[in-house]
Amino acid sequence: MKTNLITPEGYRKLQQEHDHLWFEKRPEITKIVNWAASLGDRSENADYTFNKRLLRQIDRRVRYLRKRLPDLQVIEYNPQQAGKVYFGAWVEIENDDGETKNFRIVGPDEIYERNDYISIDSPMARALLGKAVDDDFTVKAPQGEAQWYINRIEYQA
Repeated sequence: MKTNLITPEGYRKLQQEHDHLWFEKRPEITKIVNWAASLGDRSENADYTFNKRLLRQIDRRVRYLRKRLPDLQVIEYNPQQAGKVYFGAWVEIENDDGETKNFRIVGPDEIYERNDYISIDSPMARALLGKAVDDDFTVKAPQGEAQWYINRIEYQA
């Protein structure tokens, strides 16, 4: 089960994706499908077949976004969060080997195409919640338990 939390930036991005697909991309592809259909035999018409498939993919994504967007809860930054790790925090952590990681804790709908975001549902994020700078914590991973230390916590205002 996915958490329904999202940052304001993530919500805007999903809304923009919906609007782009619905108001720009779909009408453009619909015109191509109609043109290709008017040429006659659809069974061997690559333009028709390809664009019809693309239209179904667009419709599927729009349906998903229309169901998902109303369910999402936008979480704004609260000054009371300062100094501790909560949703939306940028965190720098380090392990005993000196390996460091920098990432932001966000909702599961925001992590795609970003290597510097992790889901609030991930074991790492769950282990970090409520911790402060210089705290250490243990994460249970498939490779076993790992010990990490928090070097920095920031929030974008």
